[in-house]
Formats: sequence, structure tokens, C-alpha cells
Amino acid sequence: MILRSIALLLLFSTGLIAQVPTPAPTQSAPILILGATAHLGTGTVIENSAIGFENGKLTLVADAATVRYDPKYYGKIFDASGKHIYPGFIATNSQLGLVEIGAVRATVDNSEVGVYNPNARAIIAYNTDSDVTPTVRSNGVLMAQITPGGGSISGSSSVVQLDAWNWEDATLRADDGIHMSWPRRRNNSRFRNRGGNTPGGGDPYQDALDELNTFFTEAQAYCKSEKNEVKNLRFEAMRNLFNQSANLYIRVNDARGMQEAVLFAEKHGVKPVLVGCNDAWLIVDFLTEHKTPVVLNITQRLPERTDSDIDQPFKTAGMLNEYGVLFCIAGEGAWQQRNLAFQAGQATGYGLDYESAVAALTLNPAKILGIDSQCGSLESGKDATLFICEGDALDMRTNRVTAAFIQGREIDLDNKQKALSRRYEKKY
Repeated sequence: MILRSIALLLLFSTGLIAQVPTPAPTQSAPILILGATAHLGTGTVIENSAIGFENGKLTLVADAATVRYDPKYYGKIFDASGKHIYPGFIATNSQLGLVEIGAVRATVDNSEVGVYNPNARAIIAYNTDSDVTPTVRSNGVLMAQITPGGGSISGSSSVVQLDAWNWEDATLRADDGIHMSWPRRRNNSRFRNRGGNTPGGGDPYQDALDELNTFFTEAQAYCKSEKNEVKNLRFEAMRNLFNQSANLYIRVNDARGMQEAVLFAEKHGVKPVLVGCNDAWLIVDFLTEHKTPVVLNITQRLPERTDSDIDQPFKTAGMLNEYGVLFCIAGEGAWQQRNLAFQAGQATGYGLDYESAVAALTLNPAKILGIDSQCGSLESGKDATLFICEGDALDMRTNRVTAAFIQGREIDLDNKQKALSRRYEKKY
């Protein structure tokens, strides 16, 4: 009996260490932040700023030296002199809340069985109690696109804010687009000379492309018809693609595949957004001409091509920005999103100016995801989703987030990793 009691106490104490911070209460009084360098996300910087917000919305974004305010009006005033303010970073193409521990199958819920699953909704699998989410909030990531994977057509993503009791409360925009993987060519001559490995001996790439064309053609015909006696759930899920209220996110990395993917989307009358895009630097003229947004792969990686410059992944963002391509910088997976800011910081030393790097994590992804009227920049009327940082948020050496707000709510920046750090600091 004593041993059982001790075991229960140990289990309870372990649970306390790993506990996810409780969602913050609704903003109850106006808040004012003074003296910080504000990076608005629009390319504008205010060196000595006054940022005020009430009822979850920004009401004041100005130079503190030129604005008058009544200190008694605000319930709390932050002195942020010497610090920086940024809009909340947005993690695009993430699996936050879908994957807890990649090596433990029971904690992975990011894909469905089958090849064509446009009706699979990632948002209903989103876990607001994930231990991973607080760790990425600590580095300024306050919103995320929750994205499915697997199959040829994976399903729909949704955009969430990272402080909520459940997925319904978290949702900023439900079903913002359908995600698809572009077929890959096989460069091995064995497949070219022997007719591939499909049952009919044809080209696997062309066969996959033909299947996609057939699926989209049938779905478009279904969505145009007003007399569908039997509902097709997969085709129903694609209605917003064909009326262009949702994006078609296409995962593709090679230059030729990117071009073919854009032309495919245009052929079927849908709005493409390219995801990954390792070779985007090779076709900037094409992307500019077709006004195609890009969700760029991580910068901290090796180049895709053996004959590329070793620092090409660092330079690609700057090249896209120079040509006026609408792009954002994405992270990978779930826990890796905590390093999202440093992916953008890597590009600042290779042709991407600092404020454009900030925009690549804030306003640009908001535009791509269709939530820029609500968030993505520090502008009056938008959500008060922002954070205060002691140093440069894009530099891992000085990044230290001291306060963060989601829709005006001051969130708890503690997390499991910080709790474990405090615990083991006392051991010796």
C-alpha cells in the first residue's frame, strides 16, 4: 500500500512537470507597450514605439515621441525600452498538434490511408494539449497552419492560434486549402528504357499525372452540377478550390515540376501555392509572370543539386524577394518549428534584408493563407498577436522572448523544456 502511494505521488509530480500551460483569460483591460523598436511586418520600423491594444485588437501603433496617452486609461503598461516588438510568427506547412513523438506511432495523426483524401481535415485531429506547442511559442511562433501529409492529395489544412482549449477555439481560418504532392520523375535509365514499373509498362510519372487530371476533371464537373443525387465527399471537399476561395498547395521541389504544377492548376482553374520549392531560384521569372506564391523550404540545409553553390539555400529567399515573388519561409514537422525564426535569420546574411525576413514570417504567410486582414502585421484594427523580445528574434544568440500576446491575451511562456531545465539545475 505504501509503495502504491509513493508511485502515485511520483506519477502526479511528473504530470505537474509536463503540464501544458492553461490558456490565458480574455484581455480584461487595455495594455500599452512603450519604448521598444517595433518591426511592423510591413517593412516599416518604429524605433521608439507606442503599441496599445484593447479587447484583443490593436488600437495604437505610433511613435511614442509624437503621441499623447493617458496612463490611467491602461490597465498595464510595459516598459520595453531597448527591446524589440514583432507580430506573432506564423508557421506554415507545419504538423504542430498532429505529431507529438515521431517515433511513437500512437502520437502521430498526420495522414489518412489512401491516395486521394481531399476530405480529410487536419483541424479535427489538432491537439491543443500538445507539449510541443508551448516550446515553439517561446520563440515567437504564435500561429500555425496545421497541414496533413501522405497520399497524393492529403487533405485540407487550417490556420490556428496557439493558445486554446480545443481546436474549435484555436481556429483562425478553417480549411484554407487542399494539399497535394506533385508526382516525381524517375531519372534512373532502367525505368526509361524498360517502360517503368507500372502494370501496363508505361511511364509512372505520366500515369500519376493522368490520374490527377482525371480526378480534378471529374471533381470539377461534379462541383459544377446542381443535380448530384449522391454526395461524393471527396469531390465536395474540393468545391472551395474551384471557386478559388481556397488554395491548392502543391508540394514540389524541382524546377520542371514546379512549372508543370502551376500550369496544371491554371488548367483546372484553381489557385496554386508551391510548397518546398528548392529550385525556385531557377525559375524566378516564371513565378513572377504567373504570380505564384511560394512556401519556401528551410534555409539551413544542403543544396538540392550537386552543382549548386553550397550556400544556395541561404540565397534563395533573397532572390525571390528581389524579383517580387510573394513567399514565406517555412519550418519542418512539429517541434522543429521552434527554429523557424532562425531559418529566416540565416537568409539575412545572403541577400535578404532584415525587414523582408520578418515579413517572410508574418505578413507574407498571412497573405498566402488569406488571414492578412486579421493578423500578420502591427496595424490598428488587427489582432493583438505579438511578442516582446530582449534581442534580435531572428538570431539564436540573442533571441529571448519575455512576453507574448495572442489576441490581446498575455500567454504563459513556460514549457516542459524550461521546467526540466529548472529541475535538473538543482540536481548538482
